[in-house]
Amino acid sequence: MIDVLIALFPALVVSVIVYGGSALLVTGVAVLSCVLFEYLIQRYLLNGRPTVGDCSAVVTGVLLGFNLPPSLPVWMIILGALVAIGVGKMTFGGLGCNPFNPALVGRVFLLISFPVQMTVFATPEGVDSLSGASAMADEMLTEVGPAVDAISGPTLLGYVKTALSSGQTTADIAHKISYGDMLLGFKAGSLGEIAALALLLGFIYLLYRKVITWHIPVSVIGSMAVFSGILWGIDPLHYMNPLFQVLTGGALLGAIFMATDYVTSPMTPRGMAVYGIGIGVITILIRVWGAYPEGMSFAILIMNAV
Repeated sequence: MIDVLIALFPALVVSVIVYGGSALLVTGVAVLSCVLFEYLIQRYLLNGRPTVGDCSAVVTGVLLGFNLPPSLPVWMIILGALVAIGVGKMTFGGLGCNPFNPALVGRVFLLISFPVQMTVFATPEGVDSLSGASAMADEMLTEVGPAVDAISGPTLLGYVKTALSSGQTTADIAHKISYGDMLLGFKAGSLGEIAALALLLGFIYLLYRKVITWHIPVSVIGSMAVFSGILWGIDPLHYMNPLFQVLTGGALLGAIFMATDYVTSPMTPRGMAVYGIGIGVITILIRVWGAYPEGMSFAILIMNAV
């Protein structure tokens, strides 16, 4: 658990650079709430010895915070933590017994319950050269003047999905997309998904420490790239290229840190491959034809069940 927290640290640093104190607030509230709810449930409802010292609740809290917008109200974060720990984990018997990733249970509950608050992201004024929807927000900030601290808007995935569904083509929106910004984290999004490079550094660390193997992340990302590449090859004007699909949204965060959860993922290499391919394909299906611009959370929960 400590190794996972160390691997997540670079992404936390980037989120603080981009979003400032709100990133620490969201993550801190999520972690404290998860630890507190696990302690209270074990101590007073299950009459057992609290096991918060294993740091699993801390990891759940960080991952939950990383899946939330930086402007989400504190009470919603606390509610999400209660669902993540109380429903997603402790209801099934605690660590080692839960069939679903607890952080994603909390995230999806909040997404379905509060879709507006969970899909609108603030773009800080101090960040330049933002990608996609964030670039539009930056232009709006210039127009409205210095009295405004931030403009709220969709993520890059949401912007692209809306643009393509409204009749625009990939050529029309190409100037709004910067792959360099996607790597470094200068774009709007959930706290843990904005910096691809930081997540890849965490991936390398986890492989070095042998906390995870390469099978699940490579299967997820590889299947996303292949499936989206087929669509892009058929119609490049109406489907985004594989690099965009891999670097945007929660693809890397989900593939590296959430799909690899020991309890909810397969044990054998062959099982890991099937599991990862399922997540990748379902993610692209939801992104392209689903109601939500992002599909990683739903894909992981579905394959958890499988």
